[in-house]
Amino acid sequence: MITDVPGVRVGHWTDSRARTGCTVVLLPTGTVASGEVRGAAPGTREWALLDPLRTVDRVNAVVLTGGSAFGLAACDGVMRWCEEAGVGWPTPAGPVPIVVGMVLFDLLVGDGTVRPGAAEGYAACAGASSDALLRGAVGAGAGATVGKHRPDRVRPAGLGSATERDSGLIVSALVAVNAHGDIRGLDIRGPDISGPGWVAAPSSAAASRGHLASPGPTEATTIGVIVTNARLSKLQCLLLAQAGHDGLARALEPVHTAFDGDALVAAATGTFDVVAEGAEQFEHIRSLAARAVEAAVRDGAASAQPAPPEGDR
Repeated sequence: MITDVPGVRVGHWTDSRARTGCTVVLLPTGTVASGEVRGAAPGTREWALLDPLRTVDRVNAVVLTGGSAFGLAACDGVMRWCEEAGVGWPTPAGPVPIVVGMVLFDLLVGDGTVRPGAAEGYAACAGASSDALLRGAVGAGAGATVGKHRPDRVRPAGLGSATERDSGLIVSALVAVNAHGDIRGLDIRGPDISGPGWVAAPSSAAASRGHLASPGPTEATTIGVIVTNARLSKLQCLLLAQAGHDGLARALEPVHTAFDGDALVAAATGTFDVVAEGAEQFEHIRSLAARAVEAAVRDGAASAQPAPPEGDR
């Protein structure tokens, strides 16, 4: 799990009735990060600063959220929580928290009028811990599905995590699996999207059209975070994120489509004394990242469970 990396904390806010939520990854002070988008329909916040050419090279938190672009409002609550904790990029006016956000589209599953906002992002931070991580239909994975390129193949997925180790080196991934494509080679057991516990609730928009909402072929996106304890530069974090997309391609088919906003952030806490100067050493770290992402995607599918009939916000 991603909390295997020392100093990393994760928190969720979940509305299991509305089938949406957000997940926050709080990173240790000094964590370097970059990221890459390969899907053609992304929804992101503060993504430009992840470019290795940009000045800011530290990230305090990464937000994975449902609610499509509406869900980016959850980042405001994470900003407030981080400000109260006194963390952020130093400025003469005080620290400015660096919060990167990514969204997935879950508005046609459950109640699309409910979306994570600032209060929900703050609540996810307040509940964050380094303990055993909840996975499946929680947080950003609450309304996640896969197989949307074939309506008869749509199945629940969710939030998954996996870790690769080599001696003291740790590379871990957390992925919210909401893909247009299928999980390659995995027979997803359990109810389909029309089964008990997965019937979509009518949103106001859907009701006005006279039908229930259900996942469509253009509502997708797989988003995630890779964290390692290695000491890497911002450019190396970008290359690590690119390797993570290899992991997505191993687990999902098709992937990086016109209907996905597939995005990964890669972060390095630098607490393990590995300086990835040599090409061979760094490529080994990248290979571990690809494996971790692939395993996290499969875990997100395998951990999926139907939402209970009633849930708490």
